[in-house]
Amino acid sequence: MEYRLLGRSGLKVSTLMLGTMTFGGKGEFAKTGALDIKGAQRQIDMCLDAGVNMLDTADIYSDGLSEQIIGEALDSSRRNRVMLASKVRFATGAKGPNDRGLSRHHIIRACEDSLKRLKTDHITLYWCHEWDGLTPVEETLAALDDLRRAGKIGYVGVSNYSGWHIMKMLSAAEREGLVRPVGQQIHYTLQAREAEYELLPIAQDQGVDAVIWSPLAGGLLSGKYRRGKPEPEGTRVAAQWNEPPVRDINALYDIVEVLLDVATHYPTATAAQVALAWLLQRPGVASLVIGARTDAQLADNLKAATLKLTAEDSLRLEEASRPPLLYPYWHQCDTAADRLSPADLSLIAPFLPA
Repeated sequence: MEYRLLGRSGLKVSTLMLGTMTFGGKGEFAKTGALDIKGAQRQIDMCLDAGVNMLDTADIYSDGLSEQIIGEALDSSRRNRVMLASKVRFATGAKGPNDRGLSRHHIIRACEDSLKRLKTDHITLYWCHEWDGLTPVEETLAALDDLRRAGKIGYVGVSNYSGWHIMKMLSAAEREGLVRPVGQQIHYTLQAREAEYELLPIAQDQGVDAVIWSPLAGGLLSGKYRRGKPEPEGTRVAAQWNEPPVRDINALYDIVEVLLDVATHYPTATAAQVALAWLLQRPGVASLVIGARTDAQLADNLKAATLKLTAEDSLRLEEASRPPLLYPYWHQCDTAADRLSPADLSLIAPFLPA
């Protein structure tokens, strides 16, 4: 397992984290999985043995049950070997007007509740799970800063923010001397590369590294979904879990065919491992959050940590899934190529003349 610094911090995270949305199976989250405490302990042990050093959860997962299972599953020997990440923004339990968002009121209360469910006094990495356009970012950051000073959280990240949202957060943090986000948890796959327009350049230029959620696009890039074949039973898609959306199903199937072919270049490699390995070689990416309905899926995904793709195979996958240059990037490509930074070039370089 490789360990990478997360943003402009001294925190080293494993390139794979265990996602725990599959823990609990309450309500809509039953579509993703329903692991109980014993199943959670099994998967945690598998990850610890592979070198994973962080578990990623959220208070909203199964309405707090995922956090509760983690709290029960982590005895003293496991707890000392793993860091915890959780999230705040959505309503959990109570549904009043102040039981959601990123206000001071909700953040402080939600963090205290998460600590109780997790049976710990400290969350290493606390994510703002989604943008809140009604609460001033200064209020959000001040609450998070207070939690950090109290020793209840260690680091702060943002999730599902746009580029201007992140820059607004960074500006306020630096202006007010408050805690600065070190990472962004985002969706980014071979099937969905929108993050390359703004979010990954921000990761490189501003030191807010990307941690990828659903890196296999909800299983769509696992190799199980093929053109002209029925959807596999017992999957998220079969259960009508609608994340992530698929804009072009034929383009997805084309990418899967390339993944399957590239996998034949490596002994025992699978399409899922290739898709994960490709992400780990992309600039600005620190870690991938992998979750699995079954132990077999998890064991397969963990092997991606040691798979290194050749430059030729990585380029082939990039070309098979390359997004178009939107404005103003096509204009920058045509007129500003002489003065582009590495962050600019992470998007534009493939379009420049050889």
